[in-house]
Amino acid sequence: MLTRTPSVVAQVFLLLSIILVIAIAVIQINQQQILSPGLKYGIVFDAGSSRTTVYVYEWPAEKENDTGVVSQTFKCNVKGPGISSYESNPGALAKPFDDCLNRVKERIPVHLHKNTSVYLGATAGMRLLRLQNETAANEVLASIQNYFRAQPFEFRGAQIITGPEEGVYGWITANYLMGNFLERNLWRTWVRPYRKETMGALDLGGASTQISFIPEDSQENFNSSLQVKLYGYNYNVYTHSFQCYGRDEAEKRLLALLLQKSNTSSNVDNPCYPQNYNTTLTMKYFSGSLCTQSLRPANYYPNQLVNFHGTGDPGLCQEMVSLLFNFTACRGREDCPFNGIHQPKVKGNFVAFSGFYYTINALNLSGHFSLADFNSSMWFFCSQSWAQLQFMLPKFEELYARSYCFSANFIYYLLVNGYNFDAETWPQIHFQKEVGNSSIAWSLGYMLSLTNMIPAESKLIQLPLKPSLFAGLLVFLTATALLCLLFLVYLCIVSRNQKNISPVEHVFIPE
Repeated sequence: MLTRTPSVVAQVFLLLSIILVIAIAVIQINQQQILSPGLKYGIVFDAGSSRTTVYVYEWPAEKENDTGVVSQTFKCNVKGPGISSYESNPGALAKPFDDCLNRVKERIPVHLHKNTSVYLGATAGMRLLRLQNETAANEVLASIQNYFRAQPFEFRGAQIITGPEEGVYGWITANYLMGNFLERNLWRTWVRPYRKETMGALDLGGASTQISFIPEDSQENFNSSLQVKLYGYNYNVYTHSFQCYGRDEAEKRLLALLLQKSNTSSNVDNPCYPQNYNTTLTMKYFSGSLCTQSLRPANYYPNQLVNFHGTGDPGLCQEMVSLLFNFTACRGREDCPFNGIHQPKVKGNFVAFSGFYYTINALNLSGHFSLADFNSSMWFFCSQSWAQLQFMLPKFEELYARSYCFSANFIYYLLVNGYNFDAETWPQIHFQKEVGNSSIAWSLGYMLSLTNMIPAESKLIQLPLKPSLFAGLLVFLTATALLCLLFLVYLCIVSRNQKNISPVEHVFIPE
């Protein structure tokens, strides 16, 4: 008789192998950890008319509905003027970029540099240069291309964005930061806010200003409407950019207008400059721009010096600023505020940023306030002498301090007579610089839009056992189970044969 011990041992090994295979498979499936593939980074150079600002953005590599959940992690102001100022020496603009870009390199992990996209968007300053001298504009962009080719990042090109693009990107930024596209629910997942209204956006740059919002009848077809798709939803945004109505270019037009109305070409009174303030400017500074071409004197000499004397006269300043707007072109049409441009009626809340915010801050106002409060603060500010002004401003810089009175009056005419805000709707304008740590600027909207074109990465799965070890154990245990099963089958066959032989042998045993 064969002993039963091998059979018992084989059965135990078979049972253990099956149990271990099932246990390992269950643990491997249930205990797997889903890891994020990490962060992606994007760099945007906002090449404005007066300066260039660098923003670094990051977002999870697995995106939300085709648009990244983007946040600003770093901001750097490039020293020197805007890139359009380098028209006569394009090669010189590379050096000012170095300082900011070296700091950016420290912010982004080295192993991600080659996969980090860099975009440069130039706005109204370069739009004007292209209109004035297309060759010079192309040379400036070519110099930027050459500079970035030597950098470790993936340069996606330098382009001059259109006015409507600048407007709608600013609208995207404002609404994104205000949480109007996405919010976290109780389960910490991103969802679209229920019945949340979008905000309008008001941007005041150096060479242009933009207004963007969703009108009452968003289905009405306006020439200035743009279709935007974010997080799986479509938005029909009205947007318009007014070239030459940026703060700097508007002030140049005022200076050219004052010179035109003056009895002398060398000494000119400026009611928008503070009392007792004097400055000497070249004629090229204010009359050399494309925006002031129609106001240029017949005897125009670029290097001729003009002395401007501040008289600090709020009433006369308002009168002169009103001449910068063409209110007669619309002939009384309600849907046409100024310059013959069609605009639907303003609706809902607005956020006013960039130049709007800095001027309001100089008047010691913040957030949102009544139109009456704005007017009284503006009148008080414009009545101050240059000596008094130096003690009133939180940060005193001559170039900006001398112009805040003009800026305030310009903002009043633009918003009230231009965009048709009134005493009732004015408090719906929120003057803001940033939300949290993120600046309200078109560059974030630009980055959000561009992430639609960057493929999302799948989440990585981390298993308790390495795939090779897991596979090896499965093969070993399965092989063990099969061998045990074959051995048991063999024992079964041998045992049956022995039972069949035993009776036969018993018959032939002699007595």
